[in-house]
Amino acid sequence: MKTLGNVLWFIFGGVWLALGYAVAGVVMVCLVVTIPFGLASWRLATYALWPFGRTVVQNPKAGTASTLGNILWFLLAGLWLAIGHVVSGVLLCLTSIGIPFGIVSFRLAGLALSPLGKQIVRSGQVLPAGTHLVVRA
Repeated sequence: MKTLGNVLWFIFGGVWLALGYAVAGVVMVCLVVTIPFGLASWRLATYALWPFGRTVVQNPKAGTASTLGNILWFLLAGLWLAIGHVVSGVLLCLTSIGIPFGIVSFRLAGLALSPLGKQIVRSGQVLPAGTHLVVRA
């Protein structure tokens, strides 16, 4: 079911959303000061491209710098990105077929608010203690 959801999401908007985040990431990486924001934007792009079957967890190595970066991100871009995701999530939830896609849009809104210090993992990799197991292929 998650593969079908990902394919439909990809076709009906995920590719454009991911492209937008990827282009924003390229622009942010051009300036040395905003490289962490560019990396966060690319993380958002990968999640926006194929969201079903994946989840967002806190990176245990994240520290004060990611918190300060999230505050700056929130003020400059995060709030507006989250508002856009919430509006599209509400519109998607108006139909029963769109509810799963609306839920993904709401999750993207949460990630868009504060993407620094987060990791995207497969849903089965999340452990109960809030830590996660990283399997490298």
